[in-house]
Amino acid sequence: MKVLSISKKDIAAMTPTEVDKLAERLEQDNYSNAFEGLNDWHLLRAIAFQRPELVESYIHLLDLEAYDEA
Repeated sequence: MKVLSISKKDIAAMTPTEVDKLAERLEQDNYSNAFEGLNDWHLLRAIAFQRPELVESYIHLLDLEAYDEA
């Protein structure tokens, strides 16, 4: 199994076009296996934490919600 490895440097170099293509793949959900989709999801999540401005339009794909643990 291939392991996803992406550095902060790789994410810093990503363009909005690359993020658009990534989000489009996730929205289409047409992967040959579940791990490919999971890798894309993890990549989008990493981008969201490091460059949130790139994923504002696609945050719904991450199912990130604020939780009140009080």
